[in-house]
Amino acid sequence: MSLNRREAIKRGALGVAGIAAGARALRGASGPFVHPSHDPAVAGAVGQVTNAGIDPHEFLEAFDYGTVSTSPAGKTVRSFEVHAVDREIEVAPGVFFPAWTYNGQVPGPTLRATEGDIVRVDFRNLGTHPHTIHFHGIHAARMDGVFEVVGPGESYVYEFEAKPFGLQLYHCHSVPLKKHIAKGLYGAFIIDPRSRRRTAREMVMVLNGFDTNFDTENEVYAANTVAFAYQQKPITVLQGQLQRIYMVNVLEFDLINSMHLHGNFFHVYRSGSALQPQDYTDTLMMCQGERHIIEFTYDEPGMFMFHAHQSEFTELGWMGMFNVVAAVA
Repeated sequence: MSLNRREAIKRGALGVAGIAAGARALRGASGPFVHPSHDPAVAGAVGQVTNAGIDPHEFLEAFDYGTVSTSPAGKTVRSFEVHAVDREIEVAPGVFFPAWTYNGQVPGPTLRATEGDIVRVDFRNLGTHPHTIHFHGIHAARMDGVFEVVGPGESYVYEFEAKPFGLQLYHCHSVPLKKHIAKGLYGAFIIDPRSRRRTAREMVMVLNGFDTNFDTENEVYAANTVAFAYQQKPITVLQGQLQRIYMVNVLEFDLINSMHLHGNFFHVYRSGSALQPQDYTDTLMMCQGERHIIEFTYDEPGMFMFHAHQSEFTELGWMGMFNVVAAVA
């Protein structure tokens, strides 16, 4: 029996059933597959990722508001520095990927502004290939990040008014486009409405994957790059507290990704472009480039899963847990 790398990882090389199971899969030996949800002794990938470029838990709530100044016209100006950098990152224990990054991390930093702000991005290409930044939203053609290709060692300044409000996306638009996205050049861009949304605990989840053997199929899937990060260390949420997730799908090589929440339903604000939800569900399907805001509250304490509703994605890393705890009086 011969298995390719994808099958080996699926059967356990990422640690779903442990390193030993991965070794057995590579040798072709048979053995029972124990899903982590059925075995409390197993919690996602075996071992620790120490060189991912980000800490997935810190990334969840890290928002870059830029350096703030005021224009002569009295508008708020938010200035950001974004650099393209080649860097190897660890996407699962012992699984390394030669990434192209914004600011040395995948995803890039979550940029945040308010509708009507002037956004100024000083982009420098410190990598070895031509890159750009294409921002989703409304802006002038010369700020679109398509034809203004920035070569290695060069720079470009993007400047535009932040609009419309909602959850946007930025990514490299150099060709071949699928390679530049698959290698890691993307991030979330939040434009807040002038009238603030209701108070909530806020998180960012960028859904991505990694083709570690360059066969145009992903071997690793994740929310925020590191496979099983939120299963190994569940996200603690307070019972009764409103949770808001800014969710962006940038998965390459697969047409559709998804989010399924256990034991609950969530409100969906499609593209984050409205202040009232357009849907109420427990499973959200997303094409590449789609992004939505979801909101939910857990009324009962306990451990609840969230994951892609494509079983293969779940088994290869896109899986997490919310640990709902009672608020301390």
